[in-house]
Amino acid sequence: MNIKIIYLSLAISLCQLINAQSTGVEKNIFGIQIGTFGIWGNLESRLTNSIALRSEIGIDSGIWGGNFYPETGYVLTPVLTLEPRWYYNLNTRIKKSKNISNNSGNFVSLKSSYHPNWFAVSNYDNVQIVPDLSIIPTWGIRRSIGKNFNYEAGIGIGYRYYFAKNSGYSSNSSDAAVNLDLRIGYTF
Repeated sequence: MNIKIIYLSLAISLCQLINAQSTGVEKNIFGIQIGTFGIWGNLESRLTNSIALRSEIGIDSGIWGGNFYPETGYVLTPVLTLEPRWYYNLNTRIKKSKNISNNSGNFVSLKSSYHPNWFAVSNYDNVQIVPDLSIIPTWGIRRSIGKNFNYEAGIGIGYRYYFAKNSGYSSNSSDAAVNLDLRIGYTF
């Protein structure tokens, strides 16, 4: 009878140890990512078990063209981003024995980005950036590939405000903004 109690106690202790694994977002994750429209360095910091605050600095890019331009133009400009993310399916992924390392999961976020007029790199001379602030509710996924690599995809529609008076225009303006992220990255 005593041996059964020992085995039962061992089994219960093992189950508690297994369930004690981290079931939430990572404490801090630092990484770099490259995507269709830029390159970024980011830091995700845990706020709660399911919410992380992502801060990011990077270079966004854009292209333009048409009948009024002799050649297709491009621009590279800095961007600063602050994005609270709610990873809503981490516990479900754990129950299905799926990986949640490096915050692998689905998320909903409020992506807030600011493009300052610090500099612009372009194939056209004297390209000026009108500073803007965008706030875009976004749905996305993040998955780990091996230990250090990851990919992300996200989509959202929100609001963008242009600080046009700072660039010599008579008034500021705003419009709808779209976020379409396709990125691959490395986590340190």
